Amino acid sequence: MKYLHADLAIKALLYEVVTLPKPGLVDPATHGSHPDMDIYTFIDSTLSLRTYFEKAEELGRNYDGKLSDMFEKLRKYGIKAEQRMFASTKGINTHKGAIFSLGIFVCACSYAKSNNCDVFKIVQSMTQGLVERDLANIKNPKTAGEIEYQKYGKAGIRGQAEAGYPIVNQISLPFLKQATGTLNERLLDTLMKIASVTEDSNFIKRAGSIEKLDDLKKWSKHFLDLGGAKEAEALAYLSGLDNLFSEKNYSLGGCADLLIITIFLALEEGII
Repeated sequence: MKYLHADLAIKALLYEVVTLPKPGLVDPATHGSHPDMDIYTFIDSTLSLRTYFEKAEELGRNYDGKLSDMFEKLRKYGIKAEQRMFASTKGINTHKGAIFSLGIFVCACSYAKSNNCDVFKIVQSMTQGLVERDLANIKNPKTAGEIEYQKYGKAGIRGQAEAGYPIVNQISLPFLKQATGTLNERLLDTLMKIASVTEDSNFIKRAGSIEKLDDLKKWSKHFLDLGGAKEAEALAYLSGLDNLFSEKNYSLGGCADLLIITIFLALEEGII
């Protein structure tokens, strides 16, 4: 059996990690603000997720029940995928966010192809009520998403999922479609476009306050205003941001996950 969506999921993860320079993130040249990881950690992690994406694709291809139930089945597969990831990385969290979001899109794209429907609407139907179920009644928040929901009322990636990932649908995917330059330049520009509009829970956690998002948006917009990755001045500015992020322990982990989804959908559509 062919697993076309799973193939593209693996490719999307690898495309993201080799893109450089990404502020605070792992790439082939630096570990950014993640001294416990390197490019090889991400390759090992990516390969460990192959079975998960195949199961997600099979689930979407063959499912004929309620889409919310399909999502709950997918989450069970995701728990096992996390275990395989941690085993492959010796306990390092490389792709927990991608397991959630990319798994949803692999499953939804497979379902959409079998049923001739819109993938973003499928995602919305799959995740309807997710924020309320996952976040509203937590007594002892532990994850960044849980803590920030209680502290700031921000629903994070769960809110994106329940809304059908509007940042990807309305901003990053259209942006990537019209972006020019090498693939690395297009993906870098798309990452910083995402950073200019998203409320990255990973960045908020590491920065220590939600107010620092204003700085992130200002930095990202300045890079794009300088002309993006095709321009030497903008690229030098981005390298400076990478140094700052490493020094301050900032990371764009949430933005990276949204870039991965954007790459995956661009591959699905043949844009890249």
